[in-house]
Amino acid sequence: MALSLAFPLLTRWWRLRGQEHEGAQVAIWVGESLLLTRSSYRTDWNLPGGGIERGEDPEAAARRELAEEIGLIEIELVPKGSATGLWDGRRDRVWFFEARLDRLPELRPDNREIVAARLVSRNELRGLAITGPVAAYLRDIVLP
Repeated sequence: MALSLAFPLLTRWWRLRGQEHEGAQVAIWVGESLLLTRSSYRTDWNLPGGGIERGEDPEAAARRELAEEIGLIEIELVPKGSATGLWDGRRDRVWFFEARLDRLPELRPDNREIVAARLVSRNELRGLAITGPVAAYLRDIVLP
């Protein structure tokens, strides 16, 4: 509840300050389906991931976020590049990583920040509300 109340205020603050941000997200593919998560403070679906802390490597941030948000550890990540955009009221650079799995392991969403996780087929992606970084990943990385 606190996150859903604070997030709109933060986006306004970031916009006013001209805030810049750097993040890392992981596209987890199981066959032709993509794992998407939903945050308690957003209505759009997103990839697991989050902000990169000062001095942190993007891959280390991606691994930390996977563990914190959905309890995934020890999976192979492949760097897939980055995208830059104006998302959530701030200029953002997001580093993307991919993992390809035969089956989805048991997920443990934290139920604080991440309240839902689901596999989505390529056809379902067309009608789904997704965040700007997910749209950039699909447009620039998956379907260049």
